[in-house]
Amino acid sequence: MSRTDPEIEALAQERLAAEESRITGPRRTQVTLGSTFREFWKHPSPWMILATLVVAVSWRTVEGDWQLSDLWAPVILVAFFPVLEWLIHVFILHWRPRKVAGVLIDSELARDHRRHHADPRDIPLVFIPWRSLVVVIASDIAIAVWAFPRLGQGLTFLIAVAATGLVYEWSHYLIHSDYRPKGRVYKAIWRNHRLHHYKNEHYWFTVTTTSTADRLFGTYPDPATVQTSKTAKDLHGAASG
Repeated sequence: MSRTDPEIEALAQERLAAEESRITGPRRTQVTLGSTFREFWKHPSPWMILATLVVAVSWRTVEGDWQLSDLWAPVILVAFFPVLEWLIHVFILHWRPRKVAGVLIDSELARDHRRHHADPRDIPLVFIPWRSLVVVIASDIAIAVWAFPRLGQGLTFLIAVAATGLVYEWSHYLIHSDYRPKGRVYKAIWRNHRLHHYKNEHYWFTVTTTSTADRLFGTYPDPATVQTSKTAKDLHGAASG
């Protein structure tokens, strides 16, 4: 995170806390990480992604033919994941509904994300919708099977995709749960995403990292210099428009 004047930082924290309190009401009882983890598995998307990961690992083990070239796709995926996450958040989740040739283009992912912004405390809306996730998983499997020169290479890529997807779901859920950050890294990520929801939805798009892709694309300003948005809970002003 960028270094700021302590007084400005304190003011930014105070504004964020006041905005969150106004939107969410009184804080719930403090919960443990263990109970939060157990709650995570009560939702369908983590199980769907985990099943994909197990199948991919099993299939890759049976396939064999391990080569050093298997690693290039996972390494690239992990390295560019913050950028991919940013692009998906901006262009898919924050998609503004529009008509093309008289047909309304508005995906389930975008609709549910607008609902998520309207009520960040609604935990089911934190997770990827299972219908959309089915399409994503099927597409990832097709890419793994058909887009690589060797099946083993594609399956290794699929393992990486499923693993990063699970990390994303857990990180996003944890941020919106009642668990309060303790570690320095998680606290920074937690605050980054809270700013996106309660300060201004046009900034701070990364979820699993902070000051990475946002800094690259110019969406990581000093919070004290950003005006609180009136549409953070109503993306695109859809409800008022």
